[in-house]
Amino acid sequence: MHRRKLLDSLEIYSSLYEEEADLIKRFNVFLEENVNCFDRQNSVGHVTGSAWMLCPDYQHVLLTHHKKLNRWLQLGGHSDGESDTLSVAIREAREESGLAVKALENSIFDVDVHVIPQRKNEPKHLHFDVRFLLQALEKDFVVSSESNDLRWVKIEDIPKYTDEESILRMRDKWLKRLT
Repeated sequence: MHRRKLLDSLEIYSSLYEEEADLIKRFNVFLEENVNCFDRQNSVGHVTGSAWMLCPDYQHVLLTHHKKLNRWLQLGGHSDGESDTLSVAIREAREESGLAVKALENSIFDVDVHVIPQRKNEPKHLHFDVRFLLQALEKDFVVSSESNDLRWVKIEDIPKYTDEESILRMRDKWLKRLT
């Protein structure tokens, strides 16, 4: 089953982050109930892949000021049928920044489920977002058409850009790893 790899990865993730049990259960139920979970045509929601993308010295993370959502977020996007969420995160990071990137780990760094509001011809739906630790191999990015801006943000300055709970959670996870 094309969802098996992600379900197995979530099982490993759940053993590391027991405090996120409700979120992980919600993710698992969605995967079990939706054969087409990787397709954006699923109007309930779909799996997306994102990058907690660190600069070469690990002191900054690349945030995008998302054009459609008008807020600072991590890089990422739709799976478009691809069930390898790490590949999705890498593809999206490259497309949105123009940077060469590498995965620091193959395991899931974070997960989140969030609502995407209704837009012109797209109903309100959920993104079941799988996030990975990536590192840019250089610092000179290119702003894609999906963003108003990109910015290398010092890890400790993230709250100046966003109060988004999941981004602050990723910040905390990263800082914990540094100590």
